[in-house]
Amino acid sequence: MTFPLKYRFSNKNVPAQLNANLNGALYLGYRTDVYRISYPKSPLQFSERTSNHFGYSVGFFSGLGNTFVSPTTTKEQLSQEYDGIVWSKGIAGIVAVNNFSIGLALGFDELMDRNKNIWIYNNKPWLGLVFGLNLN
Repeated sequence: MTFPLKYRFSNKNVPAQLNANLNGALYLGYRTDVYRISYPKSPLQFSERTSNHFGYSVGFFSGLGNTFVSPTTTKEQLSQEYDGIVWSKGIAGIVAVNNFSIGLALGFDELMDRNKNIWIYNNKPWLGLVFGLNLN
């Protein structure tokens, strides 16, 4: 699964942020699947099987991503800007239709370098949009 959008709440006089960095994670959860199979007739009166798949799941995720680190997001304790690596973890609710899935996540990021103690979003909650693609 991937998180194309993360909404970070306002923090330390920094307004709420909408981040568009792609992040990937592994997901483990409980899932229920529903299949709808039908046999509509073609114009030549042949039956053609069609199927639709719907899935619903809730679970946990963990993975790596990147984030922008700057003086603003470190309470002016860092003078340079860079893209830092974060470890993301949290919970997600996902709805799947055929091979595509979309959902919402509540997550927490931990910056994976020496600046994690001054990064204002370290282990603070964020809301994210989840996308997934079933390749099997």
